[in-house]
Amino acid sequence: MGQVSLARFLIEQQRAGHINADLRLLIEVVARACKSIAHAVSKGALGGVLGDAGTGNIQGEAQKKLDVLSNEILLEANEWGGHLAACASEEMDHCQPIPNAYPKGNYLLLFDPLDGSSNIDVNISVGTIFSVLRCPDGVTEPQDEHFLQPGSTQVAAGYTVYGPSTMLVLTVGTGTHAFTLDREQGSFVLTQRDMRIPEDTKEFAINMSNQRHWFEPMQRYVGELLEGRTGPRGKDFNMRWVASMVADVHRILTRGGIFIYPRDRKDPDKPGKLRLMYEANPMSFVVEQAGGAATNGYERILDLQPAQLHERVAVFLGSKNEVEVATRYHREAGDR
Repeated sequence: MGQVSLARFLIEQQRAGHINADLRLLIEVVARACKSIAHAVSKGALGGVLGDAGTGNIQGEAQKKLDVLSNEILLEANEWGGHLAACASEEMDHCQPIPNAYPKGNYLLLFDPLDGSSNIDVNISVGTIFSVLRCPDGVTEPQDEHFLQPGSTQVAAGYTVYGPSTMLVLTVGTGTHAFTLDREQGSFVLTQRDMRIPEDTKEFAINMSNQRHWFEPMQRYVGELLEGRTGPRGKDFNMRWVASMVADVHRILTRGGIFIYPRDRKDPDKPGKLRLMYEANPMSFVVEQAGGAATNGYERILDLQPAQLHERVAVFLGSKNEVEVATRYHREAGDR
């Protein structure tokens, strides 16, 4: 039957009634933008794109040159496609409606243009994360508040990881599927249909340098993991931490594990470090569609009602049974 390209896969999904033509074309535009970002990332020092851009984003973080470039690539690719009403980026203060000079569609696109960008200069995998929502009926000029929909309303989500190979992982609510960029053909090719995360695991991903700031349920949970075979969990656990969410989640999708970025005392006013709209929601959708689970330590992430565009959240995602254990410890403690 030959290779199945992303375009063909999306046509199959459309014919099966899972997506419409506009959503299909929107995903194709995002994929094309990701190919351009992959090209820029792969040039590295040769492209003059390494280092800081000398600017900051809405969270006050230093922006890398590739952050800014990736953001521009995604904006320019999507503003004239005719499938969007507006888009929002982790790198921009507010959403950006599609200019009136361009055709408009009925979707809202959110993206983290280059996740893990602190790793760019040391040649470690980085990625792009995206989420698609429907624009509310009757809204012709979307504002920030129109994006504030629970993750369960997403119609598509995914990420591209720029590693030894460039891979696009996508869900439209019918499972999670992986596509690999064939650089000779210039197209994404389906390489894994219906990815499944093992329900049990012996691997965890967390920034251990923050341990002194953790609340009691996290101290208890990770302490038990580290006790290994002789502890209450009865098995040895291994730790992996890339510090690039896309790379860590991709490993978990491939072979299982639990990824945790908890709320802590380091900055107790913040409910977490990761962004609900740009990181947690799309990754939770992808993970759940692959048989995994995702919570904030207490509730399912996809059920959370966002209050603001750049809201932060604690994240526990990956192998279902392990996420349930970590979540149970937090619920039992009861303290938020």
